[in-house]
Amino acid sequence: MEDWKKQGQGSTEASLLERPDETTREIRRAIEALFEPGDVVELRALKDRTTASGYFDEHEELAEQAASLDGRGFAVYVTLNPPKPALLSRAHNRLKHHPKATTSDADILRRRWLPVDFDPVRPADVSSTDEEKRAALLRAREVRDHLRDQGWPEPILGDSGNGAHLLYRVDLPNDRESQELVKGILEALAFRFSDEVVMVDTSPCNAARIWKCYGTVARKGDNTEVRPHRTSRLLKVPDKAEACSL
Repeated sequence: MEDWKKQGQGSTEASLLERPDETTREIRRAIEALFEPGDVVELRALKDRTTASGYFDEHEELAEQAASLDGRGFAVYVTLNPPKPALLSRAHNRLKHHPKATTSDADILRRRWLPVDFDPVRPADVSSTDEEKRAALLRAREVRDHLRDQGWPEPILGDSGNGAHLLYRVDLPNDRESQELVKGILEALAFRFSDEVVMVDTSPCNAARIWKCYGTVARKGDNTEVRPHRTSRLLKVPDKAEACSL
């Protein structure tokens, strides 16, 4: 059952830091939903002018490191599509600060996810209000229902902290044709469903796109009562991840 009753709420930064075990559990749940056992995943975190990056095929260690970074105030992301195993040698199940290289599009094995990001229209570098976030979640549900009517399978539904995500399972090669296909789908959705309240972001079309690590806090601007920092999380995961026929 979808958790729409809490769509304008979510744990604040202060409450999250008091519950590190809960944070790790939510991150672990997201990793299990997004990745296959043994998949290589880049964990990338940003704070001020500091970048931390590491490559993990031990997913329990990935969850613990992500929770630790979140507790230290980093914005925490993961690669949605699996990088080549050779990249493990850059930082094998550990983090490296100020890395010389991070995952590029050419480093991705195959496309596994088609991500759709619903972002409330608001000034740059501030968190959304409860009303703005609720509008993004409702728009995501509208798009999901529309695509379901077109024969698309059920996606993962995610709460980004400030907006909403849909993640559709795909199985595509990492090539120019797939890039253009994903770009075209996002542009078509943006043309139909973007307005002055919520935008469908067309930028997450590249294969090496990093994505919010669910279970970690979205921190944009100061943490205020009207525009609070909130914890990202999964809202609904299908029992079976059925790939789209594109």
